[in-house]
Amino acid sequence: MLAVHVAIQVKPECVEPFIEATRMNAENSLKEAGIARFDFVQQQDDPTRFMLVEIYRDEEAALRHKETAHYARWRDTVADMMAVPRSSIKYTTLYPDEAEWRCS
Repeated sequence: MLAVHVAIQVKPECVEPFIEATRMNAENSLKEAGIARFDFVQQQDDPTRFMLVEIYRDEEAALRHKETAHYARWRDTVADMMAVPRSSIKYTTLYPDEAEWRCS
């Protein structure tokens, strides 16, 4: 499985619209068969900083996610809200393994 951590910093005046747009993206992302988990968190000491923690069943699921209408809508909606370009780091999940994700 593939874990992707996406670090995002938005302009202070864009925090609330960013949260709204990203919640909609997260809700729709969780409906995708290839996504096991999609967390959206806000940094406690700096409310302009966010992290998306996306867990995909495989690399192909991550590619398919980028082709969805809801992802394109989110990407285009939040583009001008960014204080700096977003960054991501990809990880290979070690625990739990895929079989354990399916049971939960």
